[in-house]
Amino acid sequence: MQTQNQQIKSHRLANGMTIVGEIMPWLESAAFSFSVPAGCQFDPQGKEGLANFVCEMLQRGCGKLNSREYIERLEWLGVDYSSSASVYHTHFSGAMPASNLYEAFEVYHDVFRDPTIPEDQLEEGRMVCYQEVRSIEDDLAQRVMLQLRKRQYGDPRGRWSQGSMESVAALTHGDVLEFFNRYYQPDGLILSVAGNIDWEQLVTKTEALFADWEAKPVDSIEDKGSIIGSLHIPFDSQQSHIAIACPCAPYSDPDYFLARGSIGVLSDGMSSRLFRELREKRGLCYTVFASLHSVLNQACMVAYVGTSSERAQESLDALIEQLLELEKGVQEEELDRLKVQIRSSLVLQQESSRSRAGSIAGDWFHLGRARTLGEVTGLINDLSAEKLNEYVQANPFRNFNLVTLGPEPLELKHGIPSASAG
Repeated sequence: MQTQNQQIKSHRLANGMTIVGEIMPWLESAAFSFSVPAGCQFDPQGKEGLANFVCEMLQRGCGKLNSREYIERLEWLGVDYSSSASVYHTHFSGAMPASNLYEAFEVYHDVFRDPTIPEDQLEEGRMVCYQEVRSIEDDLAQRVMLQLRKRQYGDPRGRWSQGSMESVAALTHGDVLEFFNRYYQPDGLILSVAGNIDWEQLVTKTEALFADWEAKPVDSIEDKGSIIGSLHIPFDSQQSHIAIACPCAPYSDPDYFLARGSIGVLSDGMSSRLFRELREKRGLCYTVFASLHSVLNQACMVAYVGTSSERAQESLDALIEQLLELEKGVQEEELDRLKVQIRSSLVLQQESSRSRAGSIAGDWFHLGRARTLGEVTGLINDLSAEKLNEYVQANPFRNFNLVTLGPEPLELKHGIPSASAG
């Protein structure tokens, strides 16, 4: 794959805020992401969902703008904006014509430095958060995956940001103010920008807006251990949802792309092993996939099967069979197919400032630097069936964590019967 001449630069402000920029002069757009180190890992016990609630309330007016004027201002600038809370960060991102980038920054300066957080809109904000919780409760596949992540990573790494109906109901205006005042700060904030930008101008404008923002000390969070084994969530249905996980190489590990390649052979595309064997050949399920999920310095292979309840145990057995089968070897043609798909996704990234802004932010958080697409392409091209087979034989999928949802508990092949949980 031929890549454009990429330029990635970084600059750290005295207060600990880092700017990472990728200059893409062939585009007319620019995209940004403020990754504020105020994630749901800081939610107090019993007040899960607080980081997400704060994220919602911050966008209900700032500076001289009320809630409606805030939205109109971003829309007038042509900003396609979004926000979300994750374990480590709360993200505020957007894409727009490059000429409007710094005017958008002025709006987010007020979001972080002078938010209104109107108490008379607290209940409206709570209703939005309730809807997000309900969307999880209604999505049975997502419920299973979130429970699996919670068990696999422990607390707080395995949290989901939305919390529960009960915890969101317990949040007060004082909780929102306290969280904002304590955790919204520049030290550890990553501002990633990609697109048609002038680097020197980007640094100058950002320094002018944020250099006087004072850093605050934040207590470290202790990770609690994971829970390995089996969990069944009883649910009266004709369908069963099955999710399993086991440890894998994290994003910061030198073997990450070998791990990514092995899982890609299993699940990238309709020619992959899981789709072909479980769905096409045996007709066991309506959906099946595997992916590599990574948090800071920890990762897991995650696989999911959605199937009918009467074929659930057979589907789980077949899934485990395919995971273990990988140890027997990967064929060169399987790897070649995977490389084509990954290169295709990299081509699309090259044409998207939003995608690149997100990628370099993730790189910086996990690696302390940002990879160019050329570097990633080189790592992909360097994969071979021989290297992949050496990796999967030395790092077989073992120690499975199982979460199921459906009418009856299932059993891991050669594993532990599931214990029932509500």
